[in-house]
Amino acid sequence: MSQSWTSGYVADIAYIEGFYVQQSPARMALACLSGNVAVDLPEPDDAACYLELGCGCGIGALLTAASNPGWQVTAIDYNPAHIAIGMGLARAARLDNIRFLEADLSQLAGSAEAEAIPAADFVSLHGMWSWVSNDVRAGIVRLLAAKTRPGGMVHVSYNALPAWQGAIGMQRLIYEAGIRSAGRSDLQAQAGLALTREIKAAGGKYLTESSFASDLIDTTTDMSREYLSHEYMSAHWAPAFHADVAAAMAQAKLDWVASASPLENFPELMLTPEQRALVDRYKDPTMRELIKQTCLPRQLRHDVFVRGARRLRNDERDAAIARLAVVPVVSPGELQTQIRVPAGLAEVGEPLKRMMAAAMRGSTTIGDLLALEQGRSNPAELVSMLVGSHQCQIATRPHGTQPDSANRLNRVFGARVRTIAEAKTSGGLASGRLGTGLGAPPLVQFIAARLLRGEREDHAGAWIEALSADIVPEKHDTVRSVVHAAIEQRVPILRQLQMVPA
Repeated sequence: MSQSWTSGYVADIAYIEGFYVQQSPARMALACLSGNVAVDLPEPDDAACYLELGCGCGIGALLTAASNPGWQVTAIDYNPAHIAIGMGLARAARLDNIRFLEADLSQLAGSAEAEAIPAADFVSLHGMWSWVSNDVRAGIVRLLAAKTRPGGMVHVSYNALPAWQGAIGMQRLIYEAGIRSAGRSDLQAQAGLALTREIKAAGGKYLTESSFASDLIDTTTDMSREYLSHEYMSAHWAPAFHADVAAAMAQAKLDWVASASPLENFPELMLTPEQRALVDRYKDPTMRELIKQTCLPRQLRHDVFVRGARRLRNDERDAAIARLAVVPVVSPGELQTQIRVPAGLAEVGEPLKRMMAAAMRGSTTIGDLLALEQGRSNPAELVSMLVGSHQCQIATRPHGTQPDSANRLNRVFGARVRTIAEAKTSGGLASGRLGTGLGAPPLVQFIAARLLRGEREDHAGAWIEALSADIVPEKHDTVRSVVHAAIEQRVPILRQLQMVPA
């Protein structure tokens, strides 16, 4: 892996394409409300600006731009291959409200290119904080200070300490063995992982006694080579404590407010009574988070910060959450009323179960759902259960129409799917009603694109034939079953969101 310009970063193989809902504006807004901080979600016709740093191939930024055609989206990455892929997809979908920029974030702030970036209402950095050098982190903070507008929200995800403490030595072993091997970074990562497996098999104390490292070695066999090379072969790989990330963000006048993963904001769901008692000894949020993080096996944090926190009373927070609209993203038959959380199995009571079932029937506000049950008055708990269990998403435009830009991007994504065997970590489809992407594997992207072409479900035979081209004949019945299940479960959701024709 040449370092002539990469400076220790992995750049000889593109990162995996993915959509991560925690990057969406609605999730950032929910995190702020959960932390008793006021937010300004743009109205449907408002102009707004979204900035993604370390965008990779730009899937999340593309979904944001296509779902919000009146917004301006800027996506920045160091790797020109990533930028080329993103620009190609934007061009194919004819998106004119997204700009891709190849830039070194250690030097971007204060440059003429940075001056041309509009002040952002929403900013997202997914994962990159753990993989970049101290110089780049400092450059990120300078850029955030200059380009996050007052009241703007920033999402930062990163490998978290102390959860990753047990695997720091494992990563170093993979990296050092890898850079001494020939070939691209993905081959180097495989060579490093092979050595860790051999050492574990030989009874190496660190890799056998650290349950986290031991389990991680086992799970890497099912992970994509692209992910593994970027995760383990960066010269700057470093997990971080929440307190240190919060201190860095404070230099850009950014206050930490909550997690973009809603369930994590409820200690009752994440901690045992004994652990909660220890957290409650402290009022300082940094100390509370350190205790929580020490109690939880949370490897990846999704933190949300705001530039200029406007604090809300509990009643003001509840009123704001009650106005949020939610829409189901699973079929009624998939409704789960028992939710696995770190503190155990969350048993949903009958009133909450009835409200969850009502939410499955279509777009509704949290306030409307609460009105179904007299005496229940915790909107934050309800929305966190619905959204945090991945059964609903917040609808920023619950009665809006699907923009042409979203349909164009969804056709582009679907046209790229050639076989059901294709594996992407987390694909998506653009939704105007959600104001972001809807999680969708390649099969659902394929079906959506075919429906947008005017085909109907009775074309399923042709779809199955096209998707089975490289599948052995004895697996064709499995393909048929998977396609019909997707039609039955996912297509009604797409229609309810007006993402495909009725």
